[in-house]
Amino acid sequence: MAGRSEGLTLQKLWQAPDEARAGLVDLRGGPLPPGLASRFSGELTVELRLDRPTIVANFVSTIDGAVSLGPSEPSAGGGEISGFSEADRFMMSLLRGLADVVVVGAGTVRVGRKHVWTARFVEPELADFFAGWRSEMRLAPQPTTIIVTASGDLDATHAGLNDPDVPVVVATTEAGAERLAKLPLAPHVQVKVAGDDKRVAASAVLEVVRGTGARLALCEGGPHLFGDLLGARLIDELFLTVAPQVVGRDATARRLALVEGTSIGGGRGRWASLAWVRRAGDDLFLRYRFEP
Repeated sequence: MAGRSEGLTLQKLWQAPDEARAGLVDLRGGPLPPGLASRFSGELTVELRLDRPTIVANFVSTIDGAVSLGPSEPSAGGGEISGFSEADRFMMSLLRGLADVVVVGAGTVRVGRKHVWTARFVEPELADFFAGWRSEMRLAPQPTTIIVTASGDLDATHAGLNDPDVPVVVATTEAGAERLAKLPLAPHVQVKVAGDDKRVAASAVLEVVRGTGARLALCEGGPHLFGDLLGARLIDELFLTVAPQVVGRDATARRLALVEGTSIGGGRGRWASLAWVRRAGDDLFLRYRFEP
């Protein structure tokens, strides 16, 4: 399955009329460089808020709603969900190419032991195109990785913590910071105390993002972190890849809408409007915009 959807274009099936929302007047992105535009027709832009950093999320889900496998499959991440879809990796790389920061939870970090949260990591043969695109947009060469962990339970040898070209900020609690202080972290890794004794709240994550000077943050999960941000009304858009796989009822899988008994938005959901539908083979790529 490693080559599934290799090289396929993300074909535009439908797109809503572009209507800038109140308070959202700046745009990030535009026409893609030729080496990327052949795989993605039209422009890719994200509206930037003026009052705070814009936060968009990216997930891949099976058709029965699983976004990650549970504790029985501790090493299974998005690749297993997508069937290692190259088209899904390409969409991920586009969003990383636009973002100032990529926000991930500690569980996601532990699953992706060798992962680095950059476009060039998932699409190395397109690295020069992404570098040129970010330069045109006057962005830093690589997005900053923000890792959210209450406990500070990280592996100092993780690849995502040891690429000197990729700044890393760890948002944690005082207890987590004490634990991290004992690890041989690389000099480019900063530790920020942002939580109380037990957790790092969504509002604290926002302040860490804001502290980097970022205007566009990409949340790649896991689902618990996404749920916290969504419940705090901090997610502005969701990019959702629907992969043609069924996990089944008996699998210990985590769904996007409900994580470990914590409902989104304090028991009430948030409605979103569909912005586009794209297709690459059997994968669907959906984009939703949440109301403020």
